Amino acid sequence: MTAEETSASTGRPRSEEAHRAILEATLQLLAEAGFSALTVEGVASRAGVGKATIYRRWASKLPLVVEAFGGLPGMEDFDTGDLGEDLKKMLRSYIQAFNSTALSAVLPSLAGERAHNPELAKVFEPVSLARRGPLVRAFERAVERGEISPDLDLELACDLVVGPIAVSLFFKGGRLNTRGVGPMVDLALAGILAPRSAPGDSS
Repeated sequence: MTAEETSASTGRPRSEEAHRAILEATLQLLAEAGFSALTVEGVASRAGVGKATIYRRWASKLPLVVEAFGGLPGMEDFDTGDLGEDLKKMLRSYIQAFNSTALSAVLPSLAGERAHNPELAKVFEPVSLARRGPLVRAFERAVERGEISPDLDLELACDLVVGPIAVSLFFKGGRLNTRGVGPMVDLALAGILAPRSAPGDSS
C-alpha cells in the first residue's frame, strides 16, 4: 500500500502525508547514496508515491533536496547577554542535533557535491546563509553591547568559531563532540577580542 493509499484509508490529508513521506525518503536516500545517485524515481519508490506526485510539488530533484535539507535542525539562537556563553550553548545544541539526526550524513554529502555542481551551489547558498543566521546575530548583539569592536569582520569571526567543526567533520572524519566546544570558543574569542595594534604601530 502506498503512502497515498494509506492516507486515504485512514482519513489523513493525502497531500500532507505524501509530502512528509517524500521529504523523509529524500533524506534517507541522500544519507545512503548521496546527491548524485539520488533520483526522483528512487524517492518516489521509497516514499510509496508516483513520480507525478513529486513533480507536482518540485520541478526537479534540486529544489526537493533543498527543501528536505532545510527541514533538518539548524543552529538555535541563544541570548544570555554574553557572547561566549551564547556561542557555547549554540554549538553544543547544534552538535547534539547533528549527531542525532540525518544531518550527520546529509550535510557532508551536499557540501562535497556543491563544490563541483554550480547549480546546486547556487540554490543551496541561501539555505546555508539562513542557517548561519543565529551565529551572525550573536556577534551583532555583542557589538551592540560593546563586547566587540564594530569594525570587526563578523563573517570572518563566525568562520573562526565554527572552523574547527568543519575541520573535524571533513578532514579528520571523526564524530563531533560537545566536549571540545568550550575550549574551541575560548580560543577563537581570545583572538577575536584581543586588542589590535593600529597600522604602523610597532610597539
